[in-house]
Amino acid sequence: MHPNLIEIGPIVIRWYGLMYLAAFLVGGWLLGKEITRRGLPISDDDRWSFLTIVLFSGILGGRLYYVAFNWKYYGANPLEIPAIWHGGLAIHGGLIGGTLAGWWWVRRHNVPFWGLADASAPSIILGQAFGRFGNFMNGEVHGYPTDLPWGIVFPPTSPAGREFGQVPLHPAMLYELVLNAIAFAVLWKLRTRPSRDGFLFCLYVLFYGAIRAFVSSFRAEDLMIGGIRAPYAVSAVMIVGSLWAMAHFRLWRADAARPSRS
Repeated sequence: MHPNLIEIGPIVIRWYGLMYLAAFLVGGWLLGKEITRRGLPISDDDRWSFLTIVLFSGILGGRLYYVAFNWKYYGANPLEIPAIWHGGLAIHGGLIGGTLAGWWWVRRHNVPFWGLADASAPSIILGQAFGRFGNFMNGEVHGYPTDLPWGIVFPPTSPAGREFGQVPLHPAMLYELVLNAIAFAVLWKLRTRPSRDGFLFCLYVLFYGAIRAFVSSFRAEDLMIGGIRAPYAVSAVMIVGSLWAMAHFRLWRADAARPSRS
């Protein structure tokens, strides 16, 4: 594995950047199908505008979140703060940034927030699966050493290789890729089931909270909050919050749902 797909002189195409592009294009295509099916008042131009704003806000949020948790280093090296090509994006920060940007966008365009959130949920988790493949090619977001037969020895120049050398490691990023893909399949299947607005997005939050907490058990590097892995704390909030919302508002019920089109 190698982080670069193509290297021709000064031209370099990285797997990680290609996965962002694939997530943007595939996610945009799926979102377009859902916008049409749900009858949301969003044109094609507005759809791509929404996706662009959410994507870049997600990257910004992910970077600021990561920098905040590593301020000791970035405070001493401020020129490294914008250097995202050196690594350092936190998915929870990205979700916060993207959600806030999405909320701002729907208010400006008079679009129902929860309707668009439900339409976006499958695309979001599929995009995260694409991103984890980029992590795999970079040899980052890696796990602990393992004797299991599927342990992977990463290149010595990768973050995993520099930390552990030529030792088989849990491919934690692939664990998450597979689980995200399964969650996408479930959300895509359930999208036509009549339910109240917000159900599918809350289900996404529940799924990803559980997935991230599970995968963190195998990861060798994670952001920390007072000696506790930050993903555990954030995932607990995601799981409890989504379960509370689904139970309190009975989001699985179809009696107040917008008619679903096939």
